[in-house]
Amino acid sequence: MSLDPITTAIYRRTAVDWRDARLGTSLAPAERLAAAFDDMPAAPVLDVGCGPGLLIPGLPGTVIGLDPVVEMLELLPDHAPGAVPVQAAAAGLPFATESIAGALGTKVYVHIDRPHLPMALAELHRVVKVGGPIELQFFAGDQDLTPLETDPMGGRRFTGWRPDLLRTVVEGAGFDIEALTIRADDQVDVIGITARRALTLPDIIGPGMRLLICGLNPSVYSAETLVGFGRPGNRFWPAALAAGIATVNREPRDALAHHGVGMTDLVKRATPRADELTTDEYRAGLARVEQLCAWLHPEVVCFVGLAGWRAAADRTATPGWQESDLGGSPVYVMPSTSGLNAHSSLGNLTDHLRHAATDRQ
Repeated sequence: MSLDPITTAIYRRTAVDWRDARLGTSLAPAERLAAAFDDMPAAPVLDVGCGPGLLIPGLPGTVIGLDPVVEMLELLPDHAPGAVPVQAAAAGLPFATESIAGALGTKVYVHIDRPHLPMALAELHRVVKVGGPIELQFFAGDQDLTPLETDPMGGRRFTGWRPDLLRTVVEGAGFDIEALTIRADDQVDVIGITARRALTLPDIIGPGMRLLICGLNPSVYSAETLVGFGRPGNRFWPAALAAGIATVNREPRDALAHHGVGMTDLVKRATPRADELTTDEYRAGLARVEQLCAWLHPEVVCFVGLAGWRAAADRTATPGWQESDLGGSPVYVMPSTSGLNAHSSLGNLTDHLRHAATDRQ
């Protein structure tokens, strides 16, 4: 999930040349981010993949310049002497939850292989304050890490994104997109995203998932604690531990890393109760999850709670395997794990998760 090591090595060798070729770079992305703040931010602003800091003069307040390449950070005092340098990768941000006022990421995430971008953006969601603005740039296209024939440095590897899939991934990571633009650049079209960190859960997803858990939507409690099914009394985690699809309680990242179990939600909007959601929201959410399944190919997608699948796909659905798949992935539907569901015992919920994880149609 780190920055492409081949590209990182090239940046280490060519930091000064890279900087010299980009002197006079437009500050427009940084200035857009600065304009998104009503007042001077009290918390630091983060420049992810800052390089030598050419854009930092356009950012407000205290700025943290983060880059994995120390040779780039050594140039930071020449262009942003007040910035705080931090050597770290975009996919592993060494900051406390909600400690960053907003973030800039110009063409840094293009060096992370596409299936790992959701988790890198989940990290960004974790550290940025609710409502905090972000400005991101990606390359248009439809490829995983690949060298560009027109790259003047030669050998660097870039990803390219279809705008529709990129929107799905960024929204799934917990950001409300305010603008998505496409502009021509010297080498390849650039997709710009202006967004804000939403009060919701980020998708915890990646390649090689054997099971994708899909909740109805986050409770406000879960969105605030960043743990899906986190409200006291919800029986998902006890059932998941008993079913063997997780070994660490309330740690979705561990479940993904060690058990191949990902987590998303049918609707990203957080509410006190799931019955506040509309049929239109469920249908739009199902289209988003279908696109994720068609892209990442989880072995099974398991919907926790009948209401969403019934509203969006099959009004007569009953618990168990469904006749239709989703983006090529078999679908299993099970009862809600909420404590409000008195009709299902912990043992029954455990059995459903075990069937979804181990049985196949």
